[in-house]
Amino acid sequence: MFDHRVLAFALIAMALTVAPGPDTFLVIANTSAGGFRRGFATVLGIVSGGACYVLLVACGLMRLLVYSPAVFLAVKLAGACYLLYLGWNALRGALRGAPAAAGATPAPSARASYLQGLLTNALNPKIAVFYLAFLPQFLNPGDPLVLKSALLIGIHYFEGLLWLSLLAFGVGRLGRWLARPRVRRALDAALGATMIGFGLKLAVDRT
Repeated sequence: MFDHRVLAFALIAMALTVAPGPDTFLVIANTSAGGFRRGFATVLGIVSGGACYVLLVACGLMRLLVYSPAVFLAVKLAGACYLLYLGWNALRGALRGAPAAAGATPAPSARASYLQGLLTNALNPKIAVFYLAFLPQFLNPGDPLVLKSALLIGIHYFEGLLWLSLLAFGVGRLGRWLARPRVRRALDAALGATMIGFGLKLAVDRT
């Protein structure tokens, strides 16, 4: 099961991991608002969201999510609404000049950050579509399908854990500068616009 295809997947998955997406912006925003502790809690939530897809594979439910139009649409719209909610609250914080980010309160808890990361991932069925299209290229005839699929998804999210933790650490080192009102408002505005963009794309995307 551990062959050259696993290494190839790990290299490609790392390139995809470092590409900016909702996870990246959420970690940056939460870390800048609450320090490394809050940023790392967001990272753990994101990884936990990935664990949901490992469980879907293990239980054989991944295809149900992808090939059941009603289930897929329901999860997709829920995810889009959540991203729009995060974006709107971040923009509202930017307009008011408040230190809120990603829809959190002025003094958010690590638990709230964890839930944000979890829901951002778990409510995005496009991830399931990606895995169903991408993983078969790295499976050999005779491989234990469930175990190897879970292994590959686990590798992807382990890389995400490492990369996003380093990102949170780096952003956390800039805490004083990021706490400046102008910088804080600019970050909130950027996060809000980005999350709304991702939310609208998820809502209208037909795939």
